[in-house]
Amino acid sequence: MINKKSIWFLTLFSLILVLSVYYITMPSELLLNTNANYTEKENNSPETTITESTILVALRVEAEEELLKEMENLQLILNSSEATIDEKNEAFDKMKELNITKGEEEKLENKIKEVYNLDSFVKIRNDQIEIVINKVENDSSLANKIMRTVQEQYEDSKYITVKFTS
Repeated sequence: MINKKSIWFLTLFSLILVLSVYYITMPSELLLNTNANYTEKENNSPETTITESTILVALRVEAEEELLKEMENLQLILNSSEATIDEKNEAFDKMKELNITKGEEEKLENKIKEVYNLDSFVKIRNDQIEIVINKVENDSSLANKIMRTVQEQYEDSKYITVKFTS
């Protein structure tokens, strides 16, 4: 049986884990001068320069916000006095699953970086894996190689999509 101290410990530990993963994966570009992306025109209106890495950063931030929102909802279930033990166990298992999935996404991003020297964003949903590559040209042979590399990481077949940013 899970007591209140254990629930609080697991809640705080998972929150710290999620926040630490967020800050570790946050690119150092965001911490540097944010004015580097802006240039002044003659009429003094700022122009935003969007690069491929900015798209990947936006995808990562969106995924992190989605993950944090879901973790907060699960925390509410764990802390609720009205929730049954089965509901709390399901919420805890879901939190564990989310952390494992986040780790798998990071592992695949690192594998793509290591093998192909490409920046990427990976999102895993059930048996679907979506990969966004930071490369302008669409290269079907490269996409095929990336899909094979990712599939090698799993025993069962996955539905893998590769998109190139433009």
